[in-house]
Amino acid sequence: MRIPNHIGIIPDGNRRWAVSKGLSKEEGYSKGLNPGLELYRLCKEVGVKELTFYGFTQDNTKRPAQQVKAFIKACIDAVQLLSREDADLLVIGNYESPLFPQELTPFLTRKRFGAGGIKVNFLVNYGWQWDLNQALRSKKPNIQKGIQSIDISRVDLIIRWGGRRRLSGFLPVQSIYADFYVIDDLWPDFKPQHFYEALNWYSQQDITLGG
Repeated sequence: MRIPNHIGIIPDGNRRWAVSKGLSKEEGYSKGLNPGLELYRLCKEVGVKELTFYGFTQDNTKRPAQQVKAFIKACIDAVQLLSREDADLLVIGNYESPLFPQELTPFLTRKRFGAGGIKVNFLVNYGWQWDLNQALRSKKPNIQKGIQSIDISRVDLIIRWGGRRRLSGFLPVQSIYADFYVIDDLWPDFKPQHFYEALNWYSQQDITLGG
């Protein structure tokens, strides 16, 4: 089986899952913590070198205040959980905004935890325009050298839970040649089989990078 070097994760469906269980929408975010930790461990086990989780976007902060508070807390908790594992951890997002959680400021430069070995990136208060603006203003011929997320490598495979067929602004530069796999189940219903099926599918793709 061909293992992608870098996998991007869009963990969608927390609110829909909560509503289906008779809960308020904001109660769904904390249910994504254990799936994220389990997926990280699976990636480490099979030899993935880099893993990027989509935490929340600047657009997500337009949601009702209770939901915003809940997903910010879930992101803080998720990063803190990952900091107890073997990981080289980095948080990327608009840190100048009041909606960026101050608890995650220490992670704005990559930090090694445990034995390290797998790069884990967490997009928090991330916006594709925020990521690209600095590079566009600099007018450099190589836009990739000026983006905010310069320390994140090209993505090989993006896996999205929740059935939606869209990137939602996920790392536009790094995702330019990524293969995109969609899982209809909602993120809190994560199963290891989802991950293995995505890897099997990826192994069957013809990876040419445009060549």
